[in-house]
Amino acid sequence: MISDEAFPVEPWRIRETQLVFDLLPQTESIFALSNGHIGLRGNLDEGEPFGLPGTYLNGFYETRPLPYAEAGFGYPEDGQSIVDVTNGKLIRLLVEDEPFDVRYGDLLSHERVLDMRAGTLTREAEWKSPAGKHVRVTSVRLVSLAQRGLAAIEYIVEAVDDPVRVTLQSELVANEDQPEPSDDPRVASVLKNPLKAMQHEVSDNGAVLIHRTRASKLMMAAAMDHVVEAPGRVDISGDAGGDWARTTVVCGLQPGEKLRLVKYLAYGWSSIRSRPALRDQVAAAIAGARYTGWDGLLDSQREYLDDFWDSADVEVDGDADCQQAVRFGLFHVIQAAARAERRAIAGKGLTGTGYDGHAFWDTEGYVLPVLTYTAPHAAADALRWRSSTLDLACDRARELDLDGASFPWRTIAGEECSAYWPAGTAAFHVNADIAMAFDRYRVVTGDHSLEKDCGLAVLVETARLWMSLGHHDRNGLWRIDGVTGPDEYTAVVRDNVFTNLMAANNLRIAVDACHRNPDAASDLGVDNEETAAWRDAAEAVHIPYDDELGVHPQCDGFTTLREWDFSANTEYPLLLHEPYVRLYPAQVVKQADLVLAMQWQSHAFTAEQKARNVDYYEKRTTRDSSLSACTQAVMCAEVGHLELAHDYAYEAALIDLRNLHHNTGDGLHLASLAGSWTALVGGFGGLRDDEGMLSLNPHLPSGIKRLCFRLRWRNFRVTVEADHSSVTYTLRDGPHHRLTIRHAGEPLEINTDASTTVPVQPVTPLLPTPTQPPGREPMRRHLQKSDLES
Repeated sequence: MISDEAFPVEPWRIRETQLVFDLLPQTESIFALSNGHIGLRGNLDEGEPFGLPGTYLNGFYETRPLPYAEAGFGYPEDGQSIVDVTNGKLIRLLVEDEPFDVRYGDLLSHERVLDMRAGTLTREAEWKSPAGKHVRVTSVRLVSLAQRGLAAIEYIVEAVDDPVRVTLQSELVANEDQPEPSDDPRVASVLKNPLKAMQHEVSDNGAVLIHRTRASKLMMAAAMDHVVEAPGRVDISGDAGGDWARTTVVCGLQPGEKLRLVKYLAYGWSSIRSRPALRDQVAAAIAGARYTGWDGLLDSQREYLDDFWDSADVEVDGDADCQQAVRFGLFHVIQAAARAERRAIAGKGLTGTGYDGHAFWDTEGYVLPVLTYTAPHAAADALRWRSSTLDLACDRARELDLDGASFPWRTIAGEECSAYWPAGTAAFHVNADIAMAFDRYRVVTGDHSLEKDCGLAVLVETARLWMSLGHHDRNGLWRIDGVTGPDEYTAVVRDNVFTNLMAANNLRIAVDACHRNPDAASDLGVDNEETAAWRDAAEAVHIPYDDELGVHPQCDGFTTLREWDFSANTEYPLLLHEPYVRLYPAQVVKQADLVLAMQWQSHAFTAEQKARNVDYYEKRTTRDSSLSACTQAVMCAEVGHLELAHDYAYEAALIDLRNLHHNTGDGLHLASLAGSWTALVGGFGGLRDDEGMLSLNPHLPSGIKRLCFRLRWRNFRVTVEADHSSVTYTLRDGPHHRLTIRHAGEPLEINTDASTTVPVQPVTPLLPTPTQPPGREPMRRHLQKSDLES
């Protein structure tokens, strides 16, 4: 666990006050910087010691064969893994002739700060070499949100007590050594030496390295350049080889004197462009950096983030942990998306190699709702990436003998990369999740251009998929067989409620989109007969219900399966300790599934059904997925279990800052970090949009005194501020001066002239607070440090 003592809780910063070697893998993920195109793990400047070295380019991957003990028709043949590309973070320091290494000499002080308003990682260290030479080192690192291909580091060395000769070796290094892979299947496959050297150039002040992957044939270029300020004589030289380049700076410092180096880094890659084109691209980025200068880069970084926080900030009075964590989550969400620009947003962002760098349905289901309400341009870019893979999804559907498009369960470039059919290909709901994200973008932003440009084709082809998967039975019910919902412990089932509701929603929004764009729909071959069939299927969809228990079975027959024996099986996650042959036929749930259906398709359930369903599934959900806690927070809040909801919100928010799943070192859990926003804004703010209207209904738990959040709705900026008795809505700007929203289920008009304050409508739980499986109670806010570490 990450100790509170070394990481004081602050509202806008993640601060590490002492260097703990055992925590390096986790802190490298937490301190990672990205702009959606470039990702730098928070490794120490000198590169050692490390948990997992990592520099990533979005979409840059290597292919590898997928192993099968027994292959089958339609199984994907190749996987894709993100590549640790050329490392430009390295700046090695020698004091006299001894290397600065925190494992040797005396580390007098060490502090690192991730500033979520400045968008920088700062490090300050005081060190005495084994020979007693005392220096102070300060570095500031950023990945530019304004200049997509650029990162930069300011590195300052100060002599403290005695004159010293210092040598800086600023490097580019490809094909770094990687740690041995874990037995945990969630950890990425480790690729050895994936980059083949193609070209290198060197000058006194910088260098360029160009490499290509061996199998995927992607080419990348990395460049560095330096600005050096020092008193007196300075020697600067450069040298390079195929996998490395080095700029060396040597100078003498008197006590109080400083050597300052600014290192500019540029990255670019392509599957089609030539070596000269890539070389020129990174050279231009370096020139742009020198023109802007270090101070200009800092200013533009702050300006970008100021604008983001103006539309995204969440204030949580009374819970300092959640306050820090929700901003941490939002910061990493915008880092993962800001300049992705038609590339995928991976499950780990660009913070580590977990899940091989793949994007899942997490993107559309958990990350894009946050971006749609806070940074809609980034949401639109992510949706354009998904639409760019439509042809591959159509090819996959044809391979499966299905109509329309079958989007992949996990991918980097658009091809299916899951080697496990029951939890991969069979989870067809990913197609409806994508369709919902396109429609949410249109509803929330009021922007129809994305639908016209590319969204309509996605809606049409996903609708066609559902029509070939589902069928009308002899009683006229429309049913879907052989699918897996979000719960991967209950696989290849009939009439999964989540899937059926989402498929029906997909069909309805596809019909409406075709009616809005009749000419474009006609060009796609859609006619009135086809849309009528979609509408009929959606209206006839079968939603199983257990009249005896008064709950919705997660899938047809789920409530008749045997109960899981939790007294004999309490090692979590169960998938690492129990065979699937035991999990599949039992009432044990990996993550919110039916409960997620109630969040995303809220209008399809009555208040009593929601309360009874929450009660039933709480006792059976192990939360072996990081996607679950935020959804359970939302629905527990809606049915009145506010304290339990607060516990789940805490868990979703603190998943990486407290390393709750013990794998933060592989990269951050981006969907759960986005889910911390959803838990607070969707749970305690009551945000819903499934009926095409901004609907809010704030209720706060006892541990939160005040909740204030900002969001965008159709070019308005809306601020919602709630305490335990009232909620105030402020319309700050927009295309006109009135907006009708829904508060506690009733229409409410707000305007830009003055804030509107209304009372909070109390919520009374219909049932007692439910229990959870043994050992799976949510992380409690009041746990002390000793409890966290045990």
